Order: sequence, then structure tokens, then C-alpha cells
Amino acid sequence: MVRYSRAVENPTKSCKARGAYLRVHFKNTRETANALRRMPVRRATRYLKNVINKKEIVPFKRYNGGVSRKAQAKVFKVSQGRWPKKSAEILLDLLKNAESNADVKGLDVDHLVIDHIQVNRAPKIRRRTYRAHGRINPYQSSPCHIELILSEKENILTRTGGAIEDEPSAKKKESKKKLKRQKMMNRE
Repeated sequence: MVRYSRAVENPTKSCKARGAYLRVHFKNTRETANALRRMPVRRATRYLKNVINKKEIVPFKRYNGGVSRKAQAKVFKVSQGRWPKKSAEILLDLLKNAESNADVKGLDVDHLVIDHIQVNRAPKIRRRTYRAHGRINPYQSSPCHIELILSEKENILTRTGGAIEDEPSAKKKESKKKLKRQKMMNRE
């Protein structure tokens, strides 16, 4: 059994997943994972698929040197962001794995929230590139370790502050003009 960096509060209501020595950039993956923190699992999978399709952006807050400004990043109250495709695909696979672990444990997948997600640097994979005048330079990749813990919550809160309802509200919104017209028709 591998040790996680954080202990689970209630092991019966949570599940884990991790990936080690993943060949994906650490900095991009760290920013993508940071955007997923405290997100419901369904929303997180939708978000990652949108990142792959460039419909939603990953805000770059710490490792943002040379990252260009994008209009989509305004949602997160920052100006810089990217769409790290490979990081999103790896995290999506890890999320699917954690979801299937929850399914095996008998947890309700619709009430799962990403309680803990962490990305650590893995040892660099060293290669070499050949330069002019017979010189050699390092040509390294920056892999990472990812771990995440999903917890089952009774009521999942949205960003607006309200709880997500299971069934949509039965009352349909009607315009004032339509209501006045109906009122006039009832009088006659």
C-alpha cells in the first residue's frame, strides 16, 4: 500500500487514485490539477473535455512566465491561461480510474467531489542534444506524480452558493406580458 500525502477523514466514503512517473509536464499538470480542486467529479470530467476542445481554459497562476493572455481566463479572475491537452487527458484518465474505484466501493458517483489532488515532481528523464562546434547540452523531460482523493458529499455546492438539485424545478418561468394577457383572457 502506497502512502498518500493526506489522510482520509472517512475511508468508507472516499476513494483514491494515483499515477507515478507520468511522462507529462509537471508545471502544466500542476496548474490543471489546481483548477480541479474541490470540483464535483461530473463537472471535472466535463471541464477537462472542454479544455481538450479549447472551450474552457486552465488558468496559469504560479508557472505563468511567458504564458500569453487569453480572454477565457477572465472567468478565473486572471489574465493568463492555456489549454494543456496532454495534462488534461492524463488527469481525465486518472479521474476515470478513481470513479471506477468508487463504483467498486459502492459509492454514489454523482455525489463525489475532488477532496484532494496533488502533483509532485518526478526525477527528470535525462537525454542529450547535440549543438554546434561539437558541444552537447542536456535535453530533459519533467515528469510528475499525481494523487487524488474523491470524497462523497451529501449536498454538493455550486460556485453560486446553492446546492445542485436532483430534478429541475417544475415551475416554468413566464414573461410578465404573457401573464397579463392570460389575466385579461380570464376576466372576459
